[in-house]
Amino acid sequence: MFDLHRLRLLRELKYRGTLAAVASGLCYSPSTISQQLSRLESEVGVQLLEPAGRCVRLTAQADILVAHTEAVLAQLDQAAAEIAISMVEVTGTVRIASFQTAALSLIPATLELLRDIHPLLHVRIIQMEGENAVPALMCRDVDLVIDVEYPRTPRFRHNELEQEDLCTDTLQLAHLNVPSEAAPQEALREMAKHPWVMEPEGTDARCWSMKVCREAGFEPDVRYESADKLVHLALVEQGHAAAFMPSLAWRGSPPSVPLAPLPSHLETRRLSTAVRQGSGRHPAVQAVRQALLHASGENPNANRAPVGKWDGVAESA
Repeated sequence: MFDLHRLRLLRELKYRGTLAAVASGLCYSPSTISQQLSRLESEVGVQLLEPAGRCVRLTAQADILVAHTEAVLAQLDQAAAEIAISMVEVTGTVRIASFQTAALSLIPATLELLRDIHPLLHVRIIQMEGENAVPALMCRDVDLVIDVEYPRTPRFRHNELEQEDLCTDTLQLAHLNVPSEAAPQEALREMAKHPWVMEPEGTDARCWSMKVCREAGFEPDVRYESADKLVHLALVEQGHAAAFMPSLAWRGSPPSVPLAPLPSHLETRRLSTAVRQGSGRHPAVQAVRQALLHASGENPNANRAPVGKWDGVAESA
């Protein structure tokens, strides 16, 4: 019999990349992780790690073992869900990773609903962008992710995750002198002469923003970078920059800056929730998902995501 704890350490190494990252994430010393993986190699009887520069990487045999570990962990999640279903009260703790806009606009109402309906359920909120949140979910650092996908910006969907649509969110052009009466592409081209604030390079939001500007025929002058939409809004309000602002940022209040629509094929992003396979039936997870759906339905700036094809998402491999 292979030790499940050591198998999980091997899986963590696959997703976190280094022994130091595994040690930090699980609150062990790197030497302890190394010793446990060495013992696992002895149990299995084959080499599981091989040198890769100053680091190590998994062998083909280790990848096989990780795949089976995934199946075991998913089965254990399913067992936990079935045990929880047998309970009368919804209890436990659900750790949610959410990007900023959803945390501001949907989380407070969600927590209020859960407090009233499931008082024994504890919810922890961690603000985290999707690029980091999904890996954290895979590493079991969180239990549920509120993710966002931008139009025509494909995102790989992991087979190990269960994803459900939550709502859609309209994106608009924001600037103190935005020509709101002009056609969307004309309004965008008018912004070519102004500085911009955008998310950092490498993020899905930045990729989408650059795509929108380039389709309008210009390269934006990105002088300010921040993942914080409140920073974007402050720069627009004070006349320092143009930005793309989501409707959820207004949290039900009137917009504080002039807005103009974007081309219809680029104006809507989709919010979803993701959990690990096997945990979707857990009553605590279901309760959180239902509360989030209710909160998004009550938010005047959110629209329920339509069922059907979404061309901003890459199919899972």
